[in-house]
Amino acid sequence: MALTGKQKSALRSIGQLLDPVVHVGKEGVSEAAVVSTEDAFRRRELIKVRVLKGAPDDADTTAATLAEATGSDVAGRVGFTFLLYKPNPKLKDRIELPPAKAEG
Repeated sequence: MALTGKQKSALRSIGQLLDPVVHVGKEGVSEAAVVSTEDAFRRRELIKVRVLKGAPDDADTTAATLAEATGSDVAGRVGFTFLLYKPNPKLKDRIELPPAKAEG
């Protein structure tokens, strides 16, 4: 699922109030980071991830790698912090995204 600009903007506005729930350190995107991210997605659809200074990759590379490993989308990045979004139909409180424009 590719997010539109409006959808990313809506997610970034929600994400401003979130605290990072996953931290990626000197091991980079390890199995532990992927498991921790998947665990966070069981409880919420939008999570904030912080890349620590000792991480081997920059925030853009880390975000892309972690998003691919978890099947999520990168909603935005500022500095060493980025947002990942993954819809979860089992949650009671879901995020309502603006509709994507119909192609045609």
